[in-house]
Amino acid sequence: MVGVNNEEMRRVLGLLSQDDTLRTFASLVLGDAGGHSPRALHKLAAGGLAACDESGKWRATPGRFRELLRARAEPVEELSAEERVLRTFLVDGRLTTMGMKRDKRLVVLRYIALVFEPGVRYAEKDVNVALRAFHDDYAALRRYLVDEGLLSRKDNVYWRSGGHVDV
Repeated sequence: MVGVNNEEMRRVLGLLSQDDTLRTFASLVLGDAGGHSPRALHKLAAGGLAACDESGKWRATPGRFRELLRARAEPVEELSAEERVLRTFLVDGRLTTMGMKRDKRLVVLRYIALVFEPGVRYAEKDVNVALRAFHDDYAALRRYLVDEGLLSRKDNVYWRSGGHVDV
């Protein structure tokens, strides 16, 4: 299936844009054995969407769609362990849960800590606003960041004290 071209994709999908072949394919998928147009059956078979067994019984072969998709799929990008953790626990920039193992939580916390500029002092309310963008329980996030040494605090003023710094 390597090397599926656009023309082959169009041809197979085009079969389903025709009323007779679409109706016939749907009927085969639903297991209806009667009254199929021989012309539509042969067109579907040519596109790999139907097959006839030795007894002359026709069946749909919807696996053809998976084959085409697999052949056209872009190679899966290799993600680092940190990127996999971030994709798992951050969806649309929001933290889905805080119930994770410490090593994974540290990956997420280091990422969140990047919101705070090194050397800048933040009032607690500003920290809360920044953390609320990630999760509604901003107080727990703030506590985790402090406990893990990524933020430091004194007199309700916070500053970034750990994590990665871009140079």
